[in-house]
Amino acid sequence: MKKVLVTGGLGYIGSHTVVALQEEGFEVAIIDDLSNAKIEVLENIRSITHKAPAYHQIDLKDKAAVQQFFATQAIDGVIHFAASKAVGESVQKPLAYYENNLGGLVNLLQEMDRHKTTHLIFSSSCTVYGQADALPITESAPIKPAESPYGNTKQVGEEIIKDQTAVADLKAISLRYFNPIGAHESAKIGELPIGVPQNLVPFITQTAAGIRKELSVFGSDYNTPDGTAIRDYIHVIDLARAHIVALKRLFNKDQKAPYEVFNLGTGKGCSVLEVIQSFEKVSGKKLNYKMVARRAGDITAAYADTTTANKVLGWKAALSLETALLSAWKWQQTL
Repeated sequence: MKKVLVTGGLGYIGSHTVVALQEEGFEVAIIDDLSNAKIEVLENIRSITHKAPAYHQIDLKDKAAVQQFFATQAIDGVIHFAASKAVGESVQKPLAYYENNLGGLVNLLQEMDRHKTTHLIFSSSCTVYGQADALPITESAPIKPAESPYGNTKQVGEEIIKDQTAVADLKAISLRYFNPIGAHESAKIGELPIGVPQNLVPFITQTAAGIRKELSVFGSDYNTPDGTAIRDYIHVIDLARAHIVALKRLFNKDQKAPYEVFNLGTGKGCSVLEVIQSFEKVSGKKLNYKMVARRAGDITAAYADTTTANKVLGWKAALSLETALLSAWKWQQTL
């Protein structure tokens, strides 16, 4: 049985991936500093899978703690989620984002190298493309100057990993996510923003639940059919499944190069207003929303060309926008 370290494993995508890993029979160790997650998630994972993953409360910026972890654990592969992730917040706090997202990654890679842990899946983002010249976005699209410090940490993080694969015995895959939404069908884990949500769907569900007075739609003057920004919304369960497929690709030595990149999305773009309308349809709740100014760091449109992930990785998103929104609403109602 392979032992997999999941950094940020109590976070949103991390927790769903931990569940998928355990259901596939992997042994899982989680590192999470609880800066953007709650310890209760650990019990909820156990409740779903009937097995508690090993948990270590470690901040990856703490070099000594990371060294101690690797000195006492035999790890076969790492899935690295742990990072600060809000575009808007990163514009306000650039140094905190660079310190956390890049410093933590370097500490992790140094210990992986020291202890000969040679398989890495990196949680990257479509933000590395900026506002792409052509849609849908392929993996060969130019990496534009980042629109936000968050996006830049993903660009530089990929470069750091690629540079390391060139000089060390490291095999890595960067998965560039588009916009993850939804929750586990059990409604025991889901997206749990601390404070005011930075992402659209939690803001929608909190508004529907009466926690927020109204939903702000950032920008109504984009060059899109209805004036609102377009994104590729992918169910978190599909995303978690992709990590398992990518990890097995590494373990089975199916890679064509030491460093590979795949886009993870549905291949379909939806506007903010389309998401609102879909949510109203599946939930039966009318949303109170207003149009406000654009948000710093946001782009007009982004959706994936998923051909490479479909053909090379052998993965395809299977769950609909409506399914994802309904699961998010069921999750919200448990909070």
